[in-house]
Amino acid sequence: MSPDDVLPEDQQETPDTTATGTEVPAEQDAPRDLTEQLNQLARQAEENWDKFVRTQAELENLKRRADKDVQDARKFGLEKFARELLSVADSLELGLSVETSDTPEVAKLREGMELTLRQLLATFEKFQLSPVNPEGEKFNPELHQAMAMQPTDEAEPNTVIKVYQKGYLLHGRLLRPAMVVVSQAIQGGA
Repeated sequence: MSPDDVLPEDQQETPDTTATGTEVPAEQDAPRDLTEQLNQLARQAEENWDKFVRTQAELENLKRRADKDVQDARKFGLEKFARELLSVADSLELGLSVETSDTPEVAKLREGMELTLRQLLATFEKFQLSPVNPEGEKFNPELHQAMAMQPTDEAEPNTVIKVYQKGYLLHGRLLRPAMVVVSQAIQGGA
């Protein structure tokens, strides 16, 4: 090679040296670099796979929550409307419970109210609106609202002895608690 055939600096080969100052051929260093790069890429691929799996799980959870929200909206979309109809049922039941005379006109009116109430209750049943009438049952604060406590020896303490107003469940969820009177043990005389 002549002095005129000098390669530019970036193309000239420079021998690698170790810490001891001895030259190491470039071919031996290359496998270490490739192995290190391969390990680094494998770690990165594993991290990306982990992110992918977590994202998939998150999307599945989001889909399940959205499906549940849609089902709940279908089930309980009638809640406000149903709550308003409860007062109609209460009024019909109250009208039927009033003692009346046995005149033919009143008997026909009573029969019409009974039919109307039956139709309304059948509609409630169709849409899974079920009454809570707990008379004689143990008091359950999740379904009943105690309006008063009454000392009595005719029923066990904490038992519903009178129902002022029925409660209702819509698809098993409380729509309105039953308003009740709860029995209380009679205290010993002073």
